This record gives sequence, structure tokens and C-alpha cells, in this order.
Amino acid sequence: MANSTAPHLSSPMSLGNLTLRNRNIMSSLTRSRSFPDAVPNEHNVEYYTQRAKGGAGLIITEGTLVSQQGTEWPGAPGIWNEDQVNGWMKVTDSVHKVGGLIFCQLMHTGRLAHPDMEAQKQSGKPVVGPSAIAARGGQFRQLPGEPGYVVPTPLEDPRTIVEEFRHAAIMAKKAGFDGVELHSAYGHLPHQFLDCSSNQRTDEWGGSPENRSKFGIEITKALIDVWGPARVGVKVNPCGGLRDMGMSYSDTIMTYTHFLTQISALKVAYITLIRHVHFLDPLIPGETQMKRGTPHQVLAIYGPIVKPLAHILKAHSEEAYRGLAMPSPELGYLNPTPTRLFVNGGLTPREADELIADGAIDGAVFGSLWLGNPDYQKRLERGMDVDGKGINQVLDFKTFYGVPGVDPRLGYTDYPTAT
Repeated sequence: MANSTAPHLSSPMSLGNLTLRNRNIMSSLTRSRSFPDAVPNEHNVEYYTQRAKGGAGLIITEGTLVSQQGTEWPGAPGIWNEDQVNGWMKVTDSVHKVGGLIFCQLMHTGRLAHPDMEAQKQSGKPVVGPSAIAARGGQFRQLPGEPGYVVPTPLEDPRTIVEEFRHAAIMAKKAGFDGVELHSAYGHLPHQFLDCSSNQRTDEWGGSPENRSKFGIEITKALIDVWGPARVGVKVNPCGGLRDMGMSYSDTIMTYTHFLTQISALKVAYITLIRHVHFLDPLIPGETQMKRGTPHQVLAIYGPIVKPLAHILKAHSEEAYRGLAMPSPELGYLNPTPTRLFVNGGLTPREADELIADGAIDGAVFGSLWLGNPDYQKRLERGMDVDGKGINQVLDFKTFYGVPGVDPRLGYTDYPTAT
């Protein structure tokens, strides 16, 4: 630790009644290795254990399905039945044995599924969404012709999906996880309800920012019923972009200001804000110049909602702010609520360390750096350069998602360690 090139990122932090050994958090990363039947296996055990050994302060699993769905990633894991619970139990036991902590990210793809995928057929249910509006794009490589997204069936009663999340939270507790995270980003069902481009309902679940926020808020309350607020996190992507998501600037600000205010009031463990990332904001299908998302400064706009007292103090006195906002394993950063603020998206270790030192965030969420560096935190602690020297940034995207019949270890558990 003495030689760490990111001392603030490497400092411990309380998260509810948990103590994280550092603030370097491994992001959820869909890897599609849970074949067959969405059941975690020995390869998943090895993958997550490697990163726990590598020093991750907290691991967030890949998006884990709360019910059977015909997604673009047929190897995505689930958490709705006993076989899946038993598979995940092997993961959590192994992670805990090497000193790690792990939250299960709960996911429902909504309109991002396809009725011809085998899992969707087996479910006996239609592809659903807030409204009968298809997302542009998509590529189901396992189907003839590699079709895109379809027009979903509007959910008659969204409470049925809220209960699926509740059941999944119960199963995640049974599997030995340390907590759960709601995936309300990247075009998945809670995100679809938030966004007026995909939600054009006229009932209590659509229309105003308050109504469009209701679905995600009700799910969060269900997760809290099972876990308590200190073991629940929420991940959001206000900028949209990926999977045909995005609203006008004014609609975006009004919606996420309301949603995050309500989520913070529930005193959840943390909120993760995803910043705008250029390569995750594709061109609008059929257009050549226009991006789909709504880029804006998410930390500057929504940070004060989660950490209001810290931002007020900074505006009045930089010296006092720095003195009171310095990290403490017991108290953390100045914040009138217990909710921590994490940021994800295009971070470098240097920038993350500076944001933590300034008290702007409590922790940093990294994705690709953990993918290609199983010992990413240990590399930082041993003095490897925060700007990338000594850190593998060359990833094999051909093996990013698992494919049946291909060795699941390739591009998954075979990245080398340097420590």
C-alpha cells in the first residue's frame, strides 16, 4: 500500500455495515459463460475468485436475470431457481474465502429479448416492455438472419415484474451474496420505464417523471424489504445512448433529478452514476451523424443530490471542504445520508483518485480494466502507473461474450496477473 499510485482509491471505506478494503469496485460485465440453463459453473467461480484475489474492494456480478428471458446473451446467468442458487453459492463461498465482497446485479431485459430465442420460448411469456415500441438495433446471432429487436407486448401489470425482482433478491440472499444491485441502465427494463422514448403509457406508470420513476422505485423498495437499505445499490445511465435510449435534455434532467432524489431518500447503500462514454453512444440507426444519447455532466448535476452537504461546503470554502471530506474508514465522506456515490465510465485510476481525494465521489467503478487485469488493484498498490503503464489495456473482444462450443476460459480466466 505504501507504494500505491492511487492512495485514495486504495483506502478502505464503510458501506453500510460492510467494510470495503478499498474503493476500487469491479463493474458488472456481461460475459455469457453460464451454459447451460443460466447456471453459474466452475468457470464463473474461477473468474470472480481471480478478481477477489486481485484486490477488488467490491465485485458487482454481471447482469443476472430475475426470470427466464430470450436475451442476446444466452449464457447470461440467472437467479430464479435452486440450481442457479447452488451455482452462485460456489462463487460467493470462493470469493469470501479470499477476502472479497460480492453483490449480485439483478437484471430484466424487457424489450431487449427476442421471442424466437429458446429461453423465451421455454418461459411461455411474450417479450415485454413499458409500451409497444421496439428498440432500434439489436443482433441475435444465434437466430437465422441475425434479427434485431421486436415490438414488445406492453406490460399489463408492472407489479408482476417487481415481484420477480423481490423473488430474485430472496434467492440472492440464499446464495450468499453480500447485497444486490438494481440494473437500471443500458436500456434494460427499469431504464425503459424511466425514458419517455420507450415509455408512452398513460397510466400510473407513465407520463410524468414521477410516474415513469415509479417502476424503479417500487423495485428498489422490494429489494430493501428483503435486504435492508444498506445492502442495496442502484446503477443508472442518465446519458442513455446504448440500445436506443435517450430523451431531450430537459426531460432527462427532470426525470433523473426526481428518480435519484427518491432513491437517495430510501438510504440505499450506493448509487452508481454512469458518465457519457462515446463508444457506448452509437449513431442513430439510419442516420450518419446524429448520436442517440444525451451527453451531460452527470457528476456535476446529480452528485449534489446524493452528497448535498459536501457540495454546499465546497461552494463556500474549499479549505473546509477538503478538511472534512478527506476519507475515513469509519465515517467516510461528509454526507448527511448513508448513501455512497460511485461513478463509472471512462475513468482512469488517476482521475478516480483525484475525485475521491476531492470528496466528489466515494468510490470508482471500473469495467474493462478489471476484465483484462485480474489483479488490477494489486497492480496499483505495487506502484504501477495510474496512467496505464503496467496495466493491460489490450482486450480480446472476440472472446468477450461466451459462445457454446468454444473453450469458455479463452478471454475469460486466462488473462495473466503481474503480481
